[in-house]
Amino acid sequence: MKKPGILALLALFVLAAPTAGDIGSCRQEAAELDNIKFFAEKKSIDCGKCVECGHATTLCRQACNDPFDPETAVFPEDCVPLVHDGEVCLNALRAASCSEYATYVDDAAPTVPTECNFCPLDQRPVAP
Repeated sequence: MKKPGILALLALFVLAAPTAGDIGSCRQEAAELDNIKFFAEKKSIDCGKCVECGHATTLCRQACNDPFDPETAVFPEDCVPLVHDGEVCLNALRAASCSEYATYVDDAAPTVPTECNFCPLDQRPVAP
């Protein structure tokens, strides 16, 4: 004979599971990412990771020493990332290992994490 408590616990587990729309940004209103705030925060994360990991590349020196210039903090033309895109990117940067970050700040061929590749060049519309 099954105990009613076990059945109730099983029902609670099944019914308490997230439903479609509860996961991710589905309930977050779509809003354009503020480029000034995003690039200022990215610069701060870049500097912090460079110091933490001991990277001494040109990109690291710029992130830590050059003043933030809002005039250069722009997304490519026709690129309009959303706030959620920026949050995902910044979280990925914060979570990156030192070896991953070394590829992001490499002087010869820096890479971009997929979470931060908002508008890949090969997918943007080409003007006629």
